[in-house]
Amino acid sequence: MTNVGIVIVSHSALVAEGAADMVRQMVGDEVPLAWCGGNPDGGLGTSVPEILSAIERAWSDRGVAILVDLGGAETNSEMAIEMLEGDRAGKVVVCNAPVVEGAVMAATEASGGASLAEVRATAEELSPA
Repeated sequence: MTNVGIVIVSHSALVAEGAADMVRQMVGDEVPLAWCGGNPDGGLGTSVPEILSAIERAWSDRGVAILVDLGGAETNSEMAIEMLEGDRAGKVVVCNAPVVEGAVMAATEASGGASLAEVRATAEELSPA
């Protein structure tokens, strides 16, 4: 059985890669994982095509949870979800959670075979009410 996938979207490529590195070191390879961030010039930003690519790399039929750092990353992630074909959009959620802690907790939950709803709930427990 494939576990829920995790995508990390940050305005900084280094932050996205660093968060993914933490997930890998703490959870291993049990969870499909992808990340993206930054703009083509090496500066800050996010890109809908890059987010779509990351969703594809982390794709799981059980779903994909996206962790974002700032509002622009959330907006672009929502746009990317809307562009997914068929029923795929219904299997991808953006978690309202801190990007690093949320990604680690979501991946930990996913590695145990949790559903997309359970993965999202675990990540969002970290968010202030």
